[in-house]
Amino acid sequence: MTDFDSKIMQRCLELAKKGQGKTSPNPLVGSVIVKDGKIIGEGYHPLIGKPHAEIFALQEAGLNAENATIYVNLEPCNHYGRTPPCTESLIKAKVKQVIVGMIDPDSRVSGSGIKRLMEAGIDVKVGIAEDACLKLNEGFIHRVKYQRPFGIFKYAMTLDGKIATNTGHSQWITSSTSRNFVHHLRSSCDAIIVGGNTVRRDNPQLTTHGVTSHNPLRVIMTKTLDLPLNCQLWDVKQAKTVIFTLPQSNSMVKSQLLAQGVEIIEIEEITPSIVMNNLYQRGLNTVLWECGGNLASQAITSGNIQKVYAFIAPKIIGGENAPTPIGNLNINNMNEAFLLKNSEIQKIGDDFLIESYLI
Repeated sequence: MTDFDSKIMQRCLELAKKGQGKTSPNPLVGSVIVKDGKIIGEGYHPLIGKPHAEIFALQEAGLNAENATIYVNLEPCNHYGRTPPCTESLIKAKVKQVIVGMIDPDSRVSGSGIKRLMEAGIDVKVGIAEDACLKLNEGFIHRVKYQRPFGIFKYAMTLDGKIATNTGHSQWITSSTSRNFVHHLRSSCDAIIVGGNTVRRDNPQLTTHGVTSHNPLRVIMTKTLDLPLNCQLWDVKQAKTVIFTLPQSNSMVKSQLLAQGVEIIEIEEITPSIVMNNLYQRGLNTVLWECGGNLASQAITSGNIQKVYAFIAPKIIGGENAPTPIGNLNINNMNEAFLLKNSEIQKIGDDFLIESYLI
């Protein structure tokens, strides 16, 4: 890999990010066409059902694509889905070389795209900036491998591990800079999950607050519909809201929420796995958990959390009864603790953010 290859692949990733939150169940893909050391075409996959990144780049390059090199962060598709295979478009355009960031884990592609291009006499290089390519599409990869969305647990706590005071007051633990980061994080996800207690206590909006045009699906898990009628989540003009709850009688709350456009799914058992399976069936790749400690512990123990974003504010509030981010995990010995890996820490405003993966 040359410095130039790395630079152009980074540009592919920048382009791919423009589709965040809008492409599921498809991956995030960007593409750049280079000829004589100059970029002659760019594209990204903007929305499910729309052309793939390579097609937009080829359209911009036009006839100049012949004998050019095309960069793409994910292996070009080689099957008919909602759109024709990109491999055939690349062959027809007579590109000279294809440089790929990573192999597509989807069994319908997974190496066959590379093979088809090579059979057509096109030079192919694979694995350019592969780690960055894998991280960008970690939600898509997890969905394909495990038939379940990729779960991210986000929480903010004080230096002494509290997410609210003894009275339940929690606004705001972290700085506006950290909250802005969370809005961008939400914009990269397909859904946000909270529990009924979070709705009753905080009256959250759970939107991206305008940082992008995308607002994820808002999901509430609650055994009852004992919820306030003046909640911001019922404004479905901003974003869709779905409630998973136990079978309910025809209550006034249920009737009013349905009339406002809130989706209510009544099931006999409400668990993180059942909800995540429903979201998988909806075609979602990445789900953000912004729930309280009890629901968080259920999501972790059931294997529905793969990644953690922990915001730590330089504040101390104390309190024996002040809530903590995660409820009871039934761990009695330290060697039973959940382990995390590939941890990174960064400073955001006055706060610190630890990003890590559950093993």
